[in-house]
Amino acid sequence: MAGVRVGSERTRLIVLRGNSASGKSSVAAGLRERFGRGLALVGQDNLRRTVLRERDRPGAANIGLIELTARYALDAGYHVVVEGILYAGHYGPMLARLRADHRGPTYGYYLDVPFAETLARHATKPIADDVGEDLLREWYRPLDLLPGGVETVIGAESGLAETVARIFSETGLAGLPPLDR
Repeated sequence: MAGVRVGSERTRLIVLRGNSASGKSSVAAGLRERFGRGLALVGQDNLRRTVLRERDRPGAANIGLIELTARYALDAGYHVVVEGILYAGHYGPMLARLRADHRGPTYGYYLDVPFAETLARHATKPIADDVGEDLLREWYRPLDLLPGGVETVIGAESGLAETVARIFSETGLAGLPPLDR
């Protein structure tokens, strides 16, 4: 799969990473709502936990499934948002392949939220009773950035609407028409 060009010069690939409860899924949903049809959401949680019911570990099957799904959607002419915790050590090589193989512009964002804010946001989630502070602390990795400076860090001070608007503008989605699908 590596080295096989994917997408077109028109398609956008956006990677949203960050710790649990940093706002990745909300930002991805906001981008889709604002853009309309033609923007595919490739969510790590959905593919790893729901589709495969798999633990997050190096070399796990979900890594390839995320890559295949993103490649397929890009080749079908969709703009793609890949979102999840996506630890650099586990997912970095796959994300680097996608970035290198994508014909169009690729953008990376890391949502940087302090642990105390992660706890507060997590308390509002449906899984709050199942996933406690100890597990969140185990998952939390401060500034787990991909190598090469390929991500823009957005801090907790940036609200949801502001973050969506910023990414929508910076990626050029604002100037593209939705796909007629």
